[in-house]
Amino acid sequence: MTLSACGGGGGSTTSGAEDPNGTVSIYGTEPESTLFPANTAEAGGGKVTDALFARLVGYKAEDGSTYNLMAESITSSDAKVYDIKLKPGWTFHDGTPVTAQNFVDAWNFAAYAPNAQKAGDFMSDIQGYKDVHPDAKDAKPTTDKMSGLQVVSDTEFKVTLSAPSSVFQIKLGYQPFSPLPKAFFADQKAFEAKPIGNGPMKFVSRTPNSLIKLERFDEYKGEDKVHFKTLDIKIYSSQETAYQDLVAGKLDFMEALPPSAKVGEKYKADLGDQVLNANLLGQSTIALPYYIPAFKDNVKLRQAISMAINREQITKTVLAGSYVPSDGWVPPGIEGYEKGVCGEYCTYNKDKAKQLFQESGFTGKLTIQSNQDGGRKEPLEAACNSIKDALGVECEFVGTTNFGAFRQIVTAKQLTGMSRSDWSADYPSIENFFNPLYRSTGGNNDSTYSNPAFDALLAEADGIADKAAAIKKYQEAHKLMAKDLPSIPMWNEKGIGARSKNLLAAKLTFTRDAELAAFRVKAKS
Repeated sequence: MTLSACGGGGGSTTSGAEDPNGTVSIYGTEPESTLFPANTAEAGGGKVTDALFARLVGYKAEDGSTYNLMAESITSSDAKVYDIKLKPGWTFHDGTPVTAQNFVDAWNFAAYAPNAQKAGDFMSDIQGYKDVHPDAKDAKPTTDKMSGLQVVSDTEFKVTLSAPSSVFQIKLGYQPFSPLPKAFFADQKAFEAKPIGNGPMKFVSRTPNSLIKLERFDEYKGEDKVHFKTLDIKIYSSQETAYQDLVAGKLDFMEALPPSAKVGEKYKADLGDQVLNANLLGQSTIALPYYIPAFKDNVKLRQAISMAINREQITKTVLAGSYVPSDGWVPPGIEGYEKGVCGEYCTYNKDKAKQLFQESGFTGKLTIQSNQDGGRKEPLEAACNSIKDALGVECEFVGTTNFGAFRQIVTAKQLTGMSRSDWSADYPSIENFFNPLYRSTGGNNDSTYSNPAFDALLAEADGIADKAAAIKKYQEAHKLMAKDLPSIPMWNEKGIGARSKNLLAAKLTFTRDAELAAFRVKAKS
């Protein structure tokens, strides 16, 4: 998702007295759409829904390993039929109890095609998904409920998958698998204006392009409860402005720093022991939308562009060593990563790139579209300059004001050229770097890539209960995709964030997010 390697720390602490009723402010970008958990597939909204909603399992900040959060137990004898029991006593922010029915209703809502939830396809493992969400675009669902979901009692439900899965239990900590209260189904417009979750923070207010305010939910039962009172998610159009506020103590947390702060490791001088590090599970690519004819049927053009980008130079200079060049579509640290899958096409070769470009027959201008906030402009401008230098073609960075506006263009399939397409692992699995992003029906398939042979390999891998065997099949799909080059692997980020002096402690997660449970506010003297 929205926009690295397992292990690591990510924490930073300072001594001093703590204020349990203090306020934490964090860097944010404008959410793309509604704050429904299954409709939030980007970082701006994800910061909010992650705090508002708790799922059956949680992920540890360091490496993404799972633990039972709302689930008392999740058991299966065949990796196909799962019995899920809930811990008792959990409530939504409106005081109503969280029951098995709330999960079943939410998952059915997410999956039902007419509801058009961006992350609804994460329910595709469940038996009956195709009845509520047919593959054909014009086909109508025959029902609005999946046959694979069965409520046993208020605290127990069964899930039957269409085939065994080695990944399903890991997925259950991802946002679309959140429960929804009865209030959601009674009045979705009211819920959109004021979401009601079951997580550690409850919604207070939202001022578009400015501020989203949350507050601690004191009745929260999870082990990841927060130790401060108020969370202010400040919306910035410029990462540089946010960084200046961080250094000045007007902002308490940034999960990533702007390129200017990384040059010469300036951020170390600015922030000292306030710097946060984490090993990330994420991937940066440039999507090549197949609905643009020049890209769809011209693999030589795609190869030429990729070989024309000097990743080594850009990561060392513009990105100041805070990223490393990518060599495939799966980041190091994910089990199943194989070195060099992209091969020569991810290696800078000016002469070969020029030759392929001439053979492609392309004429005209190339563009790379992205948001201008979040430090995205500078490295993509550098990529354009590299392409221009190697291929002798005009290349221009085309920016939108903020991340939410950019993702709306991508989702609406209104791109007019290449586009930034970054992904942070929703959960630590190789599967997460293929199904959402490159399967024909994937909810985040920015390139609109479609290859029946690739889809078939994914379907086969999805249905393998043995984890090691499933990974081998996903690796086969990875190698096939490398021949098609539907997007251009660019670089993998090293996790560098920072906190202000107003915090005694903070932590960065493997998804490059704030681990709110680790935050401690310094008491004012």
